[in-house]
Amino acid sequence: MAVDSTDGSSVTVEEKIVEERPKWDNKVQYLLTCIGFAVGLGNVWRFPYLCQVYGGGAFLIPYLIALVFEGLPLLYLELAIGQRLRLGSIGVWNSISPYLGGVGVASMLISFLIGMYYCVILAWVLWYFFHAFEDPLPWSECPVREDLQGYVQECVDSTPVNYFWYRQTLNVTSNIETNGSLQWWLVLCLATAWCVIYICFIRGIETIGKAVYITATFPYLVLTIFLVQALTLPGATEGLIYLFTPDWELLKNPRVWLDAATQIFFSLSLACGGLIAFSSYNSEKNNCERDTILVGCINSATSLYASISIFAILGFKAMTNYNTCLQSNVLALTNTFDVGEQNITVENYESWLVSLNSSDPAQVSALNLTKCDLQTFLDESVSGTGLAFIVFTEAVISMPGSQVWAVLFFIMLFSLGLSSVFGCLEGVLAPLNDLKLLPKWLPSELLTALIVAVSFLLGLMFTMGSGNYWLEIFNNYVGSVSLLLIAFFEIIGVVVFRGMKQFSDDIEFMTGKRPNLFWRVCWMGISPALLVVVFVAFVVIQAQSVPTYHAWNPDYVEFPQTEVLPYPDWVFAMCVLLVIIPVAPIPIVALYRLIQRYCCRSKAVEPSRSSNPYANEGFNMDTDG
Repeated sequence: MAVDSTDGSSVTVEEKIVEERPKWDNKVQYLLTCIGFAVGLGNVWRFPYLCQVYGGGAFLIPYLIALVFEGLPLLYLELAIGQRLRLGSIGVWNSISPYLGGVGVASMLISFLIGMYYCVILAWVLWYFFHAFEDPLPWSECPVREDLQGYVQECVDSTPVNYFWYRQTLNVTSNIETNGSLQWWLVLCLATAWCVIYICFIRGIETIGKAVYITATFPYLVLTIFLVQALTLPGATEGLIYLFTPDWELLKNPRVWLDAATQIFFSLSLACGGLIAFSSYNSEKNNCERDTILVGCINSATSLYASISIFAILGFKAMTNYNTCLQSNVLALTNTFDVGEQNITVENYESWLVSLNSSDPAQVSALNLTKCDLQTFLDESVSGTGLAFIVFTEAVISMPGSQVWAVLFFIMLFSLGLSSVFGCLEGVLAPLNDLKLLPKWLPSELLTALIVAVSFLLGLMFTMGSGNYWLEIFNNYVGSVSLLLIAFFEIIGVVVFRGMKQFSDDIEFMTGKRPNLFWRVCWMGISPALLVVVFVAFVVIQAQSVPTYHAWNPDYVEFPQTEVLPYPDWVFAMCVLLVIIPVAPIPIVALYRLIQRYCCRSKAVEPSRSSNPYANEGFNMDTDG
């Protein structure tokens, strides 16, 4: 069933595509682009969280196993197939088999949806970046009420950091069913982010290749600066011990292995089409195996490197909060008890507490002293937006030169996010350009502008008061199980439809050697089996619980804790649709091809195989068929 692309007629078409297709200026641009696409915000705010939750250093065991047997084989497959066929995702899978054309469409839809909401995070980053130059930082203290009679009560009841995030940035509604209005400041930041992306993308890989010199390398400079500074802060050692202390018992939890497998999968940005598109601009004789090892290892090393910096800073935050807690208790004891010429200090607080509690337990109990536990403060580390916009911003307040560190941190986040959106946008534009369905008068610059404009307009939904709730839904459901299904069909497409022998010939043609036994075993058995196991485990876990979300509601009885609410039925239906719609083209296109083939047979007309890889089964490169 494999389509042989080495016959004389198809070589002519491929040579024509090679001549017309742009190429990277140099190998460094290609590698930086792939690394920038793979290394994203998840490396900074999700991997450290998973290490902390799942046994510290023990989590690295399932993570590395998933990297070797799932991440690297899939990365190698995408880089190799894109480089050999020199097409975008739709072109690649349709040329392998017309029945797989829907896989490319699914990848394109996923890239569009991810890029649409991912850029909203960049808008949030820009908003914080603009305010990071203020002295003092606006999230370091509560604002004064309009009547100048004290501070805003919502801020007093929570914290300045929480208030700046939930109220002054998101202006969040109390639940997902209350939309609220568009927040003009977020609209402007979103427009700015898309403008920056368009400028960097206006001439395709020609301008992307230059932009990644900054966007892909600057985060490493900032992480290094943060690491040097963080290691000198008090409490950094406690943060690192907390991160890397292994809890081997947690490895018995199946959820650990599931999260490790999904983390490496999503961290490498597999099945989105962007890596296939980027590799299609390579020379056919490029060593894609070496690129796979390099990109995969750098991605994982970055996650570990970022974890050291982040948790050293979070350890400092925990130690600061711990000392503040002790000082508050010391002050309460000092104002209550007459200890003569002796002083109660943070250092001798525990001994004084034991002594006073034994002599006057009733009076000590009446003080309602706060329980100060360093472990509790370390446990407050969270992932996602909570890490970037709440936990880290609170830690920055206490750091010397806080404005400088805030500016550097948000520039780093913007650079990481920018490189990831490049890959998403390329995952949309490359297949559209390869289809040759668009009018010839439509230049690529205008097509890019149209995609950016549509993404911006649709992204406005995330700038409403309920926008943060919807972004969490898109992040949890669009870029999750759908990618697992796409990746599974990618492997099936290569192993079954193209054929392992033909694919091995392709790799030998490009690298000068055939794939070794490890790669072949992974492609033909281990990797697809892991994808099936992860998919089934994900569905089972999701089915066992009712989906909930955390709402910021000042009227909640336990405020400032977030209120945990179940999704309304119509919202849950939207979640299901966000999983189904992106992958729907896979069975639809396959069914269409089967019906088309059956109709041709019933008319006793055998469909001809054109030399054009897009002409198989009635698909025409120049028309919509």
